[in-house]
Amino acid sequence: MERADSLVGAWCQVAGSLEQSEAAWQAALREVLEETGLVPDKLYSGDICEQFYEPERECISIFPIFVAYVAADCEVVLNEEHSAYRWLSFDEARELVSFSGQRRSLLEIENEFVKRSPSPHLEIPIPT
Repeated sequence: MERADSLVGAWCQVAGSLEQSEAAWQAALREVLEETGLVPDKLYSGDICEQFYEPERECISIFPIFVAYVAADCEVVLNEEHSAYRWLSFDEARELVSFSGQRRSLLEIENEFVKRSPSPHLEIPIPT
C-alpha cells in the first residue's frame, strides 16, 4: 500500500501500534481491518521481527511480523493512511518497498509461507 500521511509515497505492508491491553496478534488483526477493510481467514506468526532505527525518537524499534491469509476475491477498502494498493508478486513487492528490512521480511515470508507450507505451530487461532 502506498502511504498517504507519514512516509508519503512509500510503499509498505499493514503496520501499526498496540492499543492498551492489546496483544500483538490482536493489533495485527485490527490494523488489517482498519487499513484494508479485510478480515483474514488465517493468521500466523511470521516467526521473524522487523527492526529499524527511528532517529526522531532516538530508538531502535522491533516489531513482530504476522502473515494473514485472505480470500482471493476479497475487496480492499483503504483508509486515509493509504492512497493506493496493488496485489504483487514477491519479486515485484521487493522492488517497490522502500526499506531493506521490508525486502528481507518479504523474502522470509515467501520462503516459509509460499514455497513451503507454514508450520501449524505458528498459526494463531482467530476468535469468531
